[in-house]
Amino acid sequence: MCACVCMYFVAYSLQERRREFEANLQKAGLMLETQDKWSDDGKTYYLKIHAPWEVLATYADVLKIKVPFKADDIPKGRDVPLAWLTCPFRLPPHIMKPEPNYFTAPFDKSKVDFFLIGNQETFFPPSTRNRIVYYILTRCPYYKEDRKEKDKTGIKRLLNNGTYTSAYPLHDVRAPFTPGGQPLLFCSRQTRVKYYGEKIGIYFAWLGFYTEMLFLSAIVGVICFVYGLLTFGNNMTSKEICDPDIGGKIIMCPLCDKKCSYWKLNSSCLSSLQSHMFDNEGTVFFAMFMGIWVTMFLELWKRRQARLEYEWDLVDFEEEQQQLQIRPEFELKCTGRRRNRITQEMEPYLPLTSKCARFCVSGATVLFWTCMIVACVIGVIVYRLAVYAAIASLMKDSPTSKIQLLGPLITPQLATSITASCINFAIILVLNFFYEYVAIWITDMEIPKTHLEYENKLTMKMFMFQFVNYYSSCFYVAFFKGKFVGYPGKYSYMFGNWTKLRNEECAPGGCLIELTTQLVIVMAGKQLVGNVQEALLPLLKNWCRWEQDHDLQSFGQFGLFYEYLEMVIQFGFITLFVASFPLAPLLALFNNILEVRVDAWKFTTQFRRPVAAKARNIGAWEEILNVMAILSVVTNAFIMAFTSDMIPRLVYLYAYQPVHEASMTGYINNSLSIYEITKIPLENRPDDGENPTWFNESITVCRYRDYRYPPGHEREYSHTMQFWHILAAKMAFIIIMEHVVFVVKFSVAWLIPDVPSDVKARIKRERYLVQEYLHHYEVEKLKMQLSQSFCVTSEATDTCSLLPPSPDQQDSLSVCV
Repeated sequence: MCACVCMYFVAYSLQERRREFEANLQKAGLMLETQDKWSDDGKTYYLKIHAPWEVLATYADVLKIKVPFKADDIPKGRDVPLAWLTCPFRLPPHIMKPEPNYFTAPFDKSKVDFFLIGNQETFFPPSTRNRIVYYILTRCPYYKEDRKEKDKTGIKRLLNNGTYTSAYPLHDVRAPFTPGGQPLLFCSRQTRVKYYGEKIGIYFAWLGFYTEMLFLSAIVGVICFVYGLLTFGNNMTSKEICDPDIGGKIIMCPLCDKKCSYWKLNSSCLSSLQSHMFDNEGTVFFAMFMGIWVTMFLELWKRRQARLEYEWDLVDFEEEQQQLQIRPEFELKCTGRRRNRITQEMEPYLPLTSKCARFCVSGATVLFWTCMIVACVIGVIVYRLAVYAAIASLMKDSPTSKIQLLGPLITPQLATSITASCINFAIILVLNFFYEYVAIWITDMEIPKTHLEYENKLTMKMFMFQFVNYYSSCFYVAFFKGKFVGYPGKYSYMFGNWTKLRNEECAPGGCLIELTTQLVIVMAGKQLVGNVQEALLPLLKNWCRWEQDHDLQSFGQFGLFYEYLEMVIQFGFITLFVASFPLAPLLALFNNILEVRVDAWKFTTQFRRPVAAKARNIGAWEEILNVMAILSVVTNAFIMAFTSDMIPRLVYLYAYQPVHEASMTGYINNSLSIYEITKIPLENRPDDGENPTWFNESITVCRYRDYRYPPGHEREYSHTMQFWHILAAKMAFIIIMEHVVFVVKFSVAWLIPDVPSDVKARIKRERYLVQEYLHHYEVEKLKMQLSQSFCVTSEATDTCSLLPPSPDQQDSLSVCV
């Protein structure tokens, strides 16, 4: 019976180890089939391994694999939030073909007739057969019986020492299609789990749930964006900037030394209009909504995860056995031995001194590469400062300038921001290439003991690198740009006055539009490059190969790692900085709809079939998502307070409006301070010929973005009381917003139970039925044995009868039972 098929690519070297290993596999009951078709190089051959029913049943008993014994009689509950909204993303039942549910119990080979075994060939699903064969392979020795060496055990060591070059299960030719003829990427979640195992199944379940929840946030984000468009023309701030009699008569101080000229405020008309699309009252609501949405997402996912744990028979699954499995790399590199307190066997261990030394080297390497990221960000900032002057000089109001045609469409600030964002994204891609190798090297150097420990350490290091790499530029624009500028006559310079690199200023409309630009370029660029890599690279690598399974890409231990990492980085974009770009969830939604299909296609056609593995949850990624959810509340509160112009406008509206009306009239004039041109130092003034033609000696003052006393005041050029009132309002807003969102978050988390009530009922009923059915089964089996024993005794006296026993005999039977 060919219940599970695995194929192995075998080299002719180290024949003795291979011969002993294969002989022990046959002793374990597996059937070996040497493939007589040779490969391209003529030096390798394939070995197929088959597991008959007896082997499957024996190890299913050993591993306590749960199998069905009774049809589920509890009405199935659904835990789909706002199901009517997610209908466009769900396939109809006639395509999904949901499978019936069963109550399950651990398999017992001595009670075969207790379970619902219709066909022995299909009773154990492919993932279970896959797991059983791999379990045997990882524990089968390759030493001779007269020389028992416990370290010579398992296919992993044979792969490491070159005895075999690869080991993997074959793809089932029927697997890409369900019985209804539908491709695997459209089949039910249960079908995928039976084929690939729970670890891959939980990834697709999480990705699908995340995509469904994105639909709600995308709708709210579009509504907020449309609100900004509808109020586009009612923005009094932009009207004053664009008005030739207001903004056209306000002369602004140069934004850089020497190469930047004086300029009129109305030249930033378009950028101020663009800023209003994202910097309006609706943005505050959306930022608070996303703080609540992320809590709903995480809490509802816990419920979905609990439901999947029950449906996939993982309720009693313990990961302790996985934690106790030592990595072959650990055994090879650790020469010291000590007794394990749990298994009471001698095992390798890493001395404390070596562990501390490796930890120090690892920490230093992490610090070095983190500093490398910061250095690259600083390099981009230097580019901004150096190039801004050149772009501003090119775009000045000159009749001979050809680039002035772009003046109404793009400002020097926006041009600098776009080019700097593109350069920053290119640097991110280059650094990511090195980070993958560095993170793996650091983790290998620490020599984690178990596979679970290895995965967790690699996950944390890789995420930390990616977090700093992708988000550092956004943090700079959001929280540092325009905050340490100074004022005319006393500007602040990067690295000191000797560098002549003046710190960047925000446009009159604020830095929010630049943060939006940065976010769109990095997020959209990452999604585009990621999809191209996922779709094209495996296809190109497999292009000219004909050996169907072996020449596919190896899934490896990082198969799901990069998939989770990609989605978690995206999750950061739509939560940490969503206040600057309400359409971020919509971009993520479109990407994920494609991502689900690309991942399913890639796993089924471009990668070798992975060994089925169990997993109750998404592992360390869940904790990372929780931390990012909390951090997102803080970042969005600070963005609304310090990056947006919302708070200064509200303070002016309710406290500094001269006529005490609910109007923003006069806000622009109020938000700009005055400086005398004659007092500007020579090193800060524009060079000769840099000023526009309309500038003349009659212009004696220029304006700059700040709240400082005017010249001639007893406290000239020091901050006004309005500045301190605005700062106090910003801090109050941060405290209020954080407390409101956190209270709602924790209230929602408390109100929503992690395990649905119907799932709790199913778990209790299944445990009850297992006890009841096993009890009745044992009673009936004992009755049958006693009845057969009574019949044998009667035959011995030639009085065997098919009639029921007498009342006395029944009493005796009941007493025995």
